[in-house]
Amino acid sequence: MLEAALRFLEARHRSVAEVRRRLTTAGYRTELIDGALGRLGDLGILDDQAFASQWVESRDRARPRGERALQAELRRKGVDPDTISRTLDDRRGPGIASAGEGPGVEILAARRLLARHAAALSRVSDPRVRRQRAYALLARNGFAPDVAGEVARSLEPTGEEGLPPDD
Repeated sequence: MLEAALRFLEARHRSVAEVRRRLTTAGYRTELIDGALGRLGDLGILDDQAFASQWVESRDRARPRGERALQAELRRKGVDPDTISRTLDDRRGPGIASAGEGPGVEILAARRLLARHAAALSRVSDPRVRRQRAYALLARNGFAPDVAGEVARSLEPTGEEGLPPDD
């Protein structure tokens, strides 16, 4: 059974709940599963905190998501709420949210997501519709309304909307 768990872990890191679910579905007895999970935990192979950190880092790099989406994904993976909270606190870094120094991690992730969709957004000629689509994209990817609004507004130069520039 330990071999089955290790084979499942070969592809990528997994949460304890994912491995438990897989072994249960494969028909192993509960006491054997508990023993295997304990052994993998003792060896440092199975660790929800490390899994959650790796998951968030991977998402930030490849497919940026807001905190709400990351929380939902980690919950679906079976990670407990305390571990999720610690992981997202680590993501924010020490004092980033409170210090007000530069853009936070959420703003940077939102900008990276919009940069990935820049070509599609640039095809929309109406600036108001472009901002609306950017906001909707950010909201669908779990960004908070204030973050989505701030980043969507930053797509266009500041000025009064709909008015031609002064000559």
